[in-house]
Amino acid sequence: MNDSILQAAIEALIFAAEEPISAKIICQSYSEATGGDEPTPEEVANVVESINQQLDDTGRAYRIELWGGGYQFATRKDLAPYLKALFVTDRQRKLSRTLMESLAILAYRQPTTKAELEFVRGVDCDYALRKLLEYGLIDVVGRSEKVGRPLLYGTTDRFLELFGLGTLSDLPNLRELESILDDPAFQKEKARMLMTTAVQLPLQIEQEEQEQESEGPEEETDVQEEER
Repeated sequence: MNDSILQAAIEALIFAAEEPISAKIICQSYSEATGGDEPTPEEVANVVESINQQLDDTGRAYRIELWGGGYQFATRKDLAPYLKALFVTDRQRKLSRTLMESLAILAYRQPTTKAELEFVRGVDCDYALRKLLEYGLIDVVGRSEKVGRPLLYGTTDRFLELFGLGTLSDLPNLRELESILDDPAFQKEKARMLMTTAVQLPLQIEQEEQEQESEGPEEETDVQEEER
C-alpha cells in the first residue's frame, strides 16, 4: 500500500464529502478504487493525524476534525471571529431555553421517552420534541419495553456534528461541569455557557420566532454555527 497515495486519497475523500465521512466508508472507497486491500480505521486515523500535523506546521487555516463519527475539514477555532463577521446575519436561528433544557436532558439520559423527559422537566414537552425533531437534533431510536411501548428518543449524528463532538462520550460528565461552573472566573458567564452553543439551526425553519410555545414565552439565545 503506497503511503503517499493513501494520504492523498484520504484527504481528497474528506475534502469532497458534503457530510462527515466515516473511516469505514473511506476504507471501502480506497479499496474499490485501487482493487487492493482496505486500510484499517487505525491507519486512516494515523493518516489524518499526519495531515493535521502538516497543516499545523504550515499554519494553514483549517484541519480535519472528527465529528459525529466521521471526518470533515473545518476552519481552526481561533479563526471563528473572522468567519462570524462574514456569515452571521439577522436571520440567525435561535434556540430557546425550553429546547436547550430538553436537549441537554435527552443527551445525557438517552434513550429516553417523552414521559421520562417530562418527569425531569416537570412540564409538557410536546413542543420541545417536535422542534428538536424538525431541527434534526434528535430522532426516534426505538420503543421502550414499558407498558404501552412508548417511543424512545436519542440524539443524532447532526447533534454531534453541530456541537463539535466526536461521540457521546465526549460530553462533559457532571463532575466536570460542576468543576467548571464552580470556578469564580466563570460565574458571570454561567448562563451564557449553559445556553450558548456553536451551531446554527436550519434556515428552512422560517417561522420559529412567531410560534407560541406551549410553556409560555421564554428568553432565546443565539445559536451560531461551528465555523468551517
